[in-house]
Amino acid sequence: MDHGMSVILFEKMPEGELNVIEERLWTMNMVAALEHVNYLVVGGKEYETVEGRLNVDEGKLELLLVPMRVE
Repeated sequence: MDHGMSVILFEKMPEGELNVIEERLWTMNMVAALEHVNYLVVGGKEYETVEGRLNVDEGKLELLLVPMRVE
């Protein structure tokens, strides 16, 4: 049974601070797909994944994202 993993998405703002976009449970297939992707679409907006951190203390995967510029 796949219980998944809690994933927190942080947007790095232009001023440098972090803004929580969302936190939700991802399936292990979604987590595994991170190995093959550089971009995520969340709430209709596209973000580039910059880095990820596994927070063992909280059992959560934290992803740092930057918004893609829309020309």
